[in-house]
Amino acid sequence: INIIEGEENIMLTQKFHVAVPTVFYDNEELNIIGTINHIEHLYNKGVKSVLVCGTTGEQHSLKVDEKIALIKAINNSQIVNSMEIIFGVAAIRQKDAEELAEVIEATNISGIMLGYPPYILPSQKEAIEYTKSIINIVNKPIILYNNPDRTGFDLSIESIITLSKYNNIIGIKDPGNEDKLAILKENIKKKLYYYAGGELNLESKLMSGYNRLSSIAGNVYPKEVNEWLLSILNKNNDIDHKNITDKINNLYNGNIIYNIKNEISLGITRKPLGN
Repeated sequence: INIIEGEENIMLTQKFHVAVPTVFYDNEELNIIGTINHIEHLYNKGVKSVLVCGTTGEQHSLKVDEKIALIKAINNSQIVNSMEIIFGVAAIRQKDAEELAEVIEATNISGIMLGYPPYILPSQKEAIEYTKSIINIVNKPIILYNNPDRTGFDLSIESIITLSKYNNIIGIKDPGNEDKLAILKENIKKKLYYYAGGELNLESKLMSGYNRLSSIAGNVYPKEVNEWLLSILNKNNDIDHKNITDKINNLYNGNIIYNIKNEISLGITRKPLGN
């Protein structure tokens, strides 16, 4: 494993990516063409980076062979050479996560977002070893994904500091509250990207030290979300945010993935979502 604290030779350049929903047919089978078509649609709208099989939570409904089929199809498409495509890797079994990482390593996919196993509540030591197993396989940028509300597991300050020393760990999504973030920024010497997961409370998160966005509303409003994010980061107070925040609040009213799919005709959600 390559530990080079402070070195930044593995990068993702975009300040935000759009976490795209997975498209399914009416019988709940994976619609690979529909998913790639949506990515291409976002590219044509000016989006330069997407996260596939990640934030939307649908990745845990996908079997390993479905994920591999999606990875290979994206790599065989033209779009993989035009955008920063990040692929979500997470599984209850480490063996499955390693298999996905091996497939991704042989592709032109730009990087991965590494999530932690839901439900089983690994110890911090077990989570570190899980992470190191993926670092050993993938020589691509890795964003750690800390999501205690959905997984039940919270990556500790000490664990994040330890993992940040590996040079292909370039960021973390939703590391924690303002106090936790302040400790991380004080103790992690290299440049690390702190991704806000979704648009809710985005302004306060950016003010507290988050510096990138993993966008969900960007599926519907890519241009508006980009302008909003940049105006906050650049402290441009001349732009009125009310229009985009009203639109975003409407999307988040209920199940946002269901709402997005209805808004832009991306098919169904796998039940029980959408019941």
